[in-house]
Amino acid sequence: MVLRSSWKSRHKNSCGPAIRWIRPGLAALLWLCVIRLACGIEAVGEIKNIVQKDAAFDVNYNDTVTSENQTIYAFNHTISRNKTEGVRVSVDVLSNKSESPILFVVRQKQAVLSFQVPLILRGLYQRKYPYYDVGRTLCQPPTRAASETQYFFVDVSTLSSQGTNYQLRVSRVESFTLQTNKKFSFTASPSQPQYFKYVFQDGVDTVIVKVNSDMTFPCSVMSIQDIQCPIYDLDNNVAFIGMYQTMTKKGAITVQRKDFPSNSFYVVLVVKTEDEACGGPLRFYPLRPDQLIDAGNRSKALDVMVSPAINLEVYVMGMLFCLGIFFSFYLLTLLCVCLERARLNKKRNVFLNPADMSPAETASLLGKNSDGKTPASPNEYGSFADNGSTMSSEAITDSATSTDNNYGYMERSLESVARSRQESLSSIEEDDYDTLDDIHSDKNIVRTKKFLYVADLARKDKRVLSKKYQIYFWNIATIAVFYALPVVQLVITYQTVVNVTGNQDICYYNFLCAHPLGALSAFNNILSNLGYVMLGLLFLLIVLKRDLAHNRALERHDVNALECGIPKHFGLFYAMGTALMMEGLLSACYHVCPNYTNFQFDTSFMYMIAGLCMLKLYQKRHPDINASAYTAYACLAAVIFFSVLGVVFGRDNTAFWIVFSVIHILATLLLSTQLYYMGRWRLNAGIMRRIVYVIYTDCIRQCSGPMYIDRMVLLVMGNIVNWSLAAYGLIQKPNDFASYLLAIAICNLLLYFAFYIIMKLRSGERIKCLALVCILFTAVVWGFALYFFFQGLSTWQKTPAESREHNRDCILLSFFDDHDIWHFLSSIAMFGSFLVLLTMDDDLDTVQRDKIYVF
Repeated sequence: MVLRSSWKSRHKNSCGPAIRWIRPGLAALLWLCVIRLACGIEAVGEIKNIVQKDAAFDVNYNDTVTSENQTIYAFNHTISRNKTEGVRVSVDVLSNKSESPILFVVRQKQAVLSFQVPLILRGLYQRKYPYYDVGRTLCQPPTRAASETQYFFVDVSTLSSQGTNYQLRVSRVESFTLQTNKKFSFTASPSQPQYFKYVFQDGVDTVIVKVNSDMTFPCSVMSIQDIQCPIYDLDNNVAFIGMYQTMTKKGAITVQRKDFPSNSFYVVLVVKTEDEACGGPLRFYPLRPDQLIDAGNRSKALDVMVSPAINLEVYVMGMLFCLGIFFSFYLLTLLCVCLERARLNKKRNVFLNPADMSPAETASLLGKNSDGKTPASPNEYGSFADNGSTMSSEAITDSATSTDNNYGYMERSLESVARSRQESLSSIEEDDYDTLDDIHSDKNIVRTKKFLYVADLARKDKRVLSKKYQIYFWNIATIAVFYALPVVQLVITYQTVVNVTGNQDICYYNFLCAHPLGALSAFNNILSNLGYVMLGLLFLLIVLKRDLAHNRALERHDVNALECGIPKHFGLFYAMGTALMMEGLLSACYHVCPNYTNFQFDTSFMYMIAGLCMLKLYQKRHPDINASAYTAYACLAAVIFFSVLGVVFGRDNTAFWIVFSVIHILATLLLSTQLYYMGRWRLNAGIMRRIVYVIYTDCIRQCSGPMYIDRMVLLVMGNIVNWSLAAYGLIQKPNDFASYLLAIAICNLLLYFAFYIIMKLRSGERIKCLALVCILFTAVVWGFALYFFFQGLSTWQKTPAESREHNRDCILLSFFDDHDIWHFLSSIAMFGSFLVLLTMDDDLDTVQRDKIYVF
């Protein structure tokens, strides 16, 4: 049935009588739309013909439109409350030389959709891309009736005086509602977006929507939107509402029922006009601002699947698993303490009742004394006999003077030592030893000997050094508070922005294994950092136990505690445990919203840990000349400062890399000089003259080898490693500057640790069973940890869409991914590394310090 009407305008800008036709279900608002459209078009042409046609689904309508005629296609379809069918309008303009576009207006009961053909979509720098083949899915308003017939109209009009041919087709989308765990494949393009509906099943509160494609480009966007009209399904408006993320081959968004009151949502797939957002190449600049650019074929084949996410039981299982792993270390430590206490009690009984055991059993329990002989009487072990028994002053004098090269070592009785321990700490300062010029000269003599012993570098009062090294702990505790509070505030803001805007390109999660909890988007990545905190606390408790035991030994005037073994200073150990706990906290903060700008939260205390471990290794044999807390933390602050500069300015910035490489090499040379000469050199105006003199005397006038060969070997290897890393950075300019800086710290730490172990064995020392077990266990765990670390589930060095190509499913308990396992294993490995540092020199506890080599 075709109705025709025509009229003539009396005034150019006024509207003639309205078209009169009646159609069931047409609202007054839609009448106004038709009248205004007719008025606007009539302002251009004097004569206007409006043609209404009853149309059917799945029929191609080929027609011509001009400024003098308008065509209205009337459709009707039956919708039901229990079944949702999509309706799709497809338009193809057959002639693309029209001076004006064709306007298509789709009028529904509760919505109006309008678009022009050619559809002009804008890219960067005002690029314009025309599309002559457009397909749009109509928004389906909900119905309360069991079954209802609804009408909608497609109006076609143009302002072009020339006839434009077009083809119109309206069809049903049979698979409009997605089914759980069933993959659906389709094709989309910038002018033909697609969206589908999903309804939550009973008992399912969370689902994960996965979209995949075999094509990297063109770049696309997936969006999750509520069931309401209009649907934002074009490149220029898809980010207006809901959650969205760019994607190349993979995309995944976790959706919770609580965010959608209607218990359903739309999955919207849009192909972008350009690939720059996904890391693709950027097209050429247009020659003119209004020039239209042919976009070419940008169709993309996609498939979508909605799967139920994990339930509450998996959350509980994951948390219990995490707690169980690390509480087992507490139980293992408690067991070791009980076994050690039982062994000591048995050993103490040997002293009290030596006649009850055979000589062989007694020797096996007691071991050897510092002279390599079995002690003849229990009084030589005053720490086990009773709290008041001590060795004679003659025994101390004999042992103290047993080495000819020990300069300035004072003979003193244990009574004088005990009296000095009771003095007030407030009256002792580190510089008390360095007040006289002859003492200063003595340091130059002692520290420049060819063969040094720990006694030579442990001459300062223990109270002074204990006070000095306790500052490490208090300083790092203060730093932790002032650093962590703004970090926590910032990441909370990040998470709020993500939740409010719905922009999931802000954070680089592993979206295939990101389990939300409350406002957190990836709770599993945060929970897995619990190991750092729990094991850091356990290490502090172990250090505290050793500290208290050592203090009790000092109160008993135990000769082993006073004059034997590596000097016990626990301040750096306390700082290391605190740093490990803070690493867990800040790593958790980073994983609230991991991205390029806040990666330093995850690495700052890694620098601290590496620096403190190197300082602790050096302090073991150089307690008098180790760096102060203020100097050490100032250097670490400089490292973090360069880390920030590298993150902000380091990408492909040759000038920055030149400056950093020069500073890196100069710092390596200065530190090497400091270590080689044990601090007995000065950086002043005469430094160049002294360098030239040394080169002349040692290399030109006579070729003599280095005086300290062992130190020279270490420093030469260290310089080779650091110069190589500096050259690599200058040539390659890695994008991940923070990880590059961390690699420098770890390489230096591993090099120094290997040198320490080799020199320890080369000096005839041994590694006790506990320390050896810790070393082997830690090495194995580090190997597995690094394997999972290099899996690379995401990377902020690329665009968010490219990063999602590395996403993978959970591999442990359907809750933890590879990076979570890295957190587990690395926290255990760091804890084991700390135990190695704590126990590796326990074999020297009964060896006089003037017999322990310095290296």
